[in-house]
Amino acid sequence: MGLFWVEPLVAVYSFSIFLFNPVAQQYVYWRLWQMLPNTTTFLPKSSSSCTANSSNQSLSQEVVQKQASLFSLYSGITTILSFGIAVILVASGDQRGRRLSIITPIIGTLLNTLYILMVSYFELNVYLLLLGTFISSLFGGFGSFVGGSFSYVTDLCNGQKMKTLRMSMVEMVLGTFAGIGALSSGYFIRAAGFNWPFITCALCQCCLLFYAIFILEETVETAPSDAGHLGGVLKWAAIKRTLRRVYKVFSEASYRHKTTLGLMMAIIVTSYFAFVGGFAMILLYELKEPLCFNEVWIGWSSAMSSLMFPISFVGVYVLTHCRISQLVTILLGILSITIGLLLVALSKTTLMIFMARLAMSLSSMPFPVLRTMMSGTVPHSEQGALFAWISCLETLSGSVAGTVFAEVYSATVAWYPSFIFLLAAGISLIPLVLLGVLWWLRVNEDAEEVRAILSVSEEEQGAVSE
Repeated sequence: MGLFWVEPLVAVYSFSIFLFNPVAQQYVYWRLWQMLPNTTTFLPKSSSSCTANSSNQSLSQEVVQKQASLFSLYSGITTILSFGIAVILVASGDQRGRRLSIITPIIGTLLNTLYILMVSYFELNVYLLLLGTFISSLFGGFGSFVGGSFSYVTDLCNGQKMKTLRMSMVEMVLGTFAGIGALSSGYFIRAAGFNWPFITCALCQCCLLFYAIFILEETVETAPSDAGHLGGVLKWAAIKRTLRRVYKVFSEASYRHKTTLGLMMAIIVTSYFAFVGGFAMILLYELKEPLCFNEVWIGWSSAMSSLMFPISFVGVYVLTHCRISQLVTILLGILSITIGLLLVALSKTTLMIFMARLAMSLSSMPFPVLRTMMSGTVPHSEQGALFAWISCLETLSGSVAGTVFAEVYSATVAWYPSFIFLLAAGISLIPLVLLGVLWWLRVNEDAEEVRAILSVSEEEQGAVSE
């Protein structure tokens, strides 16, 4: 007898990913330092990446910062393929089951972890790590896992309120265990170097595969010919059917429905673009002067940012029970993103950067609420197709954001490192404008419904009087 709880999977997967990412980023930074001639090597157990204040060291640091941001750019390019694969995997869940879109990216993540462990252990060329990222993207990546998990949760929920709270809970679990993984990353590096964190991630992902394959129950009833065969999903005819259903989410909807759904997707994409793009550069910003964070401080900073997920869950829970409009909840979350990014741009001390992280405490509120609102606009049989859209757009937005912001940071780090966060804050104003348009449309819809009810009532009263 299996379980219908996807939250344990989300927790362990989030822990392993966010333990892996900071360690991998710092490993790349460390290897790039090693590649520079005539410089003091930044060692994993050193107190800081920029303890020396000589002009030569500062110049070397700028070179490494540029190279690290370009590496992030190349890494982002290698993940672009994952958004198309995530669409197919998540959308196919309506017929072939949700577990496929959950299990497949776990396999890809495990292969990537084992690959980077090999590169680290044998000290191979650091740019070979891009191949591991590309391999992982062939399995759908993080977008497929998140899309599959939210689709799985949707199948188990009845009613808008329950769906909002359950999705917020999944988002909270995702962020909380991300914080635990990020916090432990610094201590792992200091205590055991780079290899043991990668080994730990691989072990976690093996446990995830066991749970997903043998314990997690399926929520979608599948035909015997469709049940669990990955090869069937990858046939061209099946891919065309899947993509056709994804397209029908928009093509067969009314004009008003298309406009509303399109606005909500534009809000989630622009918010996510600013959110991911700004956050992706914070670690590099913390490694350079004047902050000069070491691996432990980086872990604490990342963990501090992960407090946004439980705090956002509490915020959504309280606002939902107080019957506050969902649009107000989204507004507060976007404002939290904007204010936090502005504070990061002004941060020159450890206290300021932690205050900026705290200001972002409500930043994840818009995403589960928007997913719930969009989920309520399509029938149950098309939930996978809808979340395929969302997963595709989030993955593409995140990849493009990482690529664009890495390029901009590389170009501006020498003369104004904080510019990237001012840019992200400016972009976060776009979803505020779109949210205003959505609010105006909903007010007009409500007014039309009231007028329709009043006209029907007047006609009934006239009929009675006659």
